[in-house]
Amino acid sequence: MATNPISPTIPFDVDGKHHGFLKLPYSRDDSAWGSVMIPICVIRNGEGPTALLTGANHGDEYEGPIALQDLAHSLEPSDITGRVIIVPAFNFPAFMAGRRVSPIDGRNLNRTFPGKPDGTVTEKIADYFATQLVPMAHLVVDFHSGGKTLDFVPFACSHVLEDKEQERQCAEAVDAFNAPYTMRLLEIDNVGMYDTEVENHGKVFVTTELGGGGTASANSARIARRGVRNVLKHAGIMKGEIERQPSTFLDMPDHECFVFSEVRGLIEPLVDLGEAVEKGQPIARIWATEKTGEAPVEYLSHKTGVLISRHFPGLVQPGDCLGVIGVHVD
Repeated sequence: MATNPISPTIPFDVDGKHHGFLKLPYSRDDSAWGSVMIPICVIRNGEGPTALLTGANHGDEYEGPIALQDLAHSLEPSDITGRVIIVPAFNFPAFMAGRRVSPIDGRNLNRTFPGKPDGTVTEKIADYFATQLVPMAHLVVDFHSGGKTLDFVPFACSHVLEDKEQERQCAEAVDAFNAPYTMRLLEIDNVGMYDTEVENHGKVFVTTELGGGGTASANSARIARRGVRNVLKHAGIMKGEIERQPSTFLDMPDHECFVFSEVRGLIEPLVDLGEAVEKGQPIARIWATEKTGEAPVEYLSHKTGVLISRHFPGLVQPGDCLGVIGVHVD
């Protein structure tokens, strides 16, 4: 059986605060014996739960890297009981290129799990996390936002799981994150996702969508920084009280929450993020781009709820997601 070549440059089981790298050998034109050096911080103080915290699973999503760089800088061993493993830029090649997918092999890390120890660079990263880091953890937090092509209201979310006790624990951790919106999210394609891998290990998992457009805002960065500390407090790893603000609870019960384009053209949004929509209400129009005089194609909401996501660039192609509707939960 192949062995994953990634090696940590710092210990996982020694008390204190350690900054280093996950070193992945990568031979290439400009460095025959080169390596991909993924930054990592491990903070440990005695026995207790382990939290694995990751950002930039997609390289053009920045709230996670901001919050986790801040945490790695400011959190001290005396602040915790247990262990915190911080990887601000999970998909480091994509992060450095500002791309959703890796520029090395074109792979989407969040569709590559469980990976391969002898595969491409992205497959090796996925395999190392799946076989080495996730098994260490009791709690996993993976930050996402919309990247360059989507924009979201800021939410933390959990999933519907077969194991209802695990589902309950995940939902409680998401509630503790306390984003402005709290979601139970339906994934349209969960094959190969980090989420699925972590949940299949039986871990408590929290993920987010905190904005989009290929950048962070002051507000989305604040939400990420506060949220990750809240979850660590909820898990009993970090000391202190959870900081709570009002949160709107939403659900995505089925695929009718998604609205997809079937044409190419110029999008005109008709509803802004966070606005209420009724079933049958137009949420966007698509105008022709190559000639005048044509009526736009209207796209309607299939649900009554709130617009939680929208397409970000001004031009769309067939198959692009135009919007997602969240349904209110009491």
